[in-house]
Amino acid sequence: MFDRLAALEERHQELEALLSRQDILGNPDEYRKIAKEHAELSPVVDTWRRYRKLEERLRENQELLRLEDDPEMREFIREDMAQLREEMESLELDLKKMLVPKDPNDEKNVILEIRAGTGGDEAALFAADLFRMYSRYAESQGWKIELLDSHPTGIGGFKEVIAAINGKGAYSRLKFESGVHRVQRVPETESQGRIHTSAVTVAVLPEAEEVDVDIDPNDLRVDVFRSSGPGGQSVNTTDSAVRITHLPTGLVVTCQDEKSQHKNKAKAMKVLRARLLDKIRSEQEAKIAQNRRSQVGSGDRSERIRTYNFPQNRVTDHRINLTLYKLEEILQGALDQVIDPLVATAQAEALQEGT
Repeated sequence: MFDRLAALEERHQELEALLSRQDILGNPDEYRKIAKEHAELSPVVDTWRRYRKLEERLRENQELLRLEDDPEMREFIREDMAQLREEMESLELDLKKMLVPKDPNDEKNVILEIRAGTGGDEAALFAADLFRMYSRYAESQGWKIELLDSHPTGIGGFKEVIAAINGKGAYSRLKFESGVHRVQRVPETESQGRIHTSAVTVAVLPEAEEVDVDIDPNDLRVDVFRSSGPGGQSVNTTDSAVRITHLPTGLVVTCQDEKSQHKNKAKAMKVLRARLLDKIRSEQEAKIAQNRRSQVGSGDRSERIRTYNFPQNRVTDHRINLTLYKLEEILQGALDQVIDPLVATAQAEALQEGT
């Protein structure tokens, strides 16, 4: 680890020298690229330098202790050395965390897809509950949420709802939400008070830029049709809804929420790019890490990750054995109390794998 830190400090010094060169100052794109790398390295280099200063003070104290005869002074030096070691241990842990490889998608915006699973109308109603939960959480983080496509049921639920969540670090906070969310509650239509179990599938995809995924227009089939609402009735009188099929993979995306065919096509392409990027990443990860346990569960959207039990006001995340009796609070968007432990667990596992 220390060899790597020394190499990073050397690179940091090289970047500082480059930032003062006239040819770099005269090239805005190159300057921005170097300044970005310099800014990313600065926190770890600053921490490494603080660690080395403490290390030097510890060596000096060890020499003083060797030469000192006075018992009170020796005790004072020992206390100072103990404090220095404690500070060094804390900084060493910080450095290890900083050296954990970052997910390149962490700062990206998110495509959120929520689909009703087993449970019929009750699952569709819970899909709407989850969409409200994520919408409120996004608002609390200062993120912008944009509806891309939805298939409402007519009784306040969703068979499917797709949205974009735009904001710094959105993917880093929401990426552990992918999976099956199970709900246990008494439906309003249940006359005998029996608890029903339903399921909703959530997919959180990093939004892909055009440079992330190269899509050949010849690989696309674009169909237009009239938007339909619950029950199949026509919503618009023009062919504004868009269905895009990516022929090589068979992925199909539809969008019908806008009255403009152009806007629907743009939104559908945004979802398609995200799904293609997710497919590419999933295939790569499967090849690289077939037998390796991934962070906080597999992330497979067929995996049950969380249960929301209404009678007990309980939310349980099965991946980290977390149970909170704050169901209503969490459904109102107070998700940090679930997300923070998931992030902490992922960091701890990454640190363990890196040692």
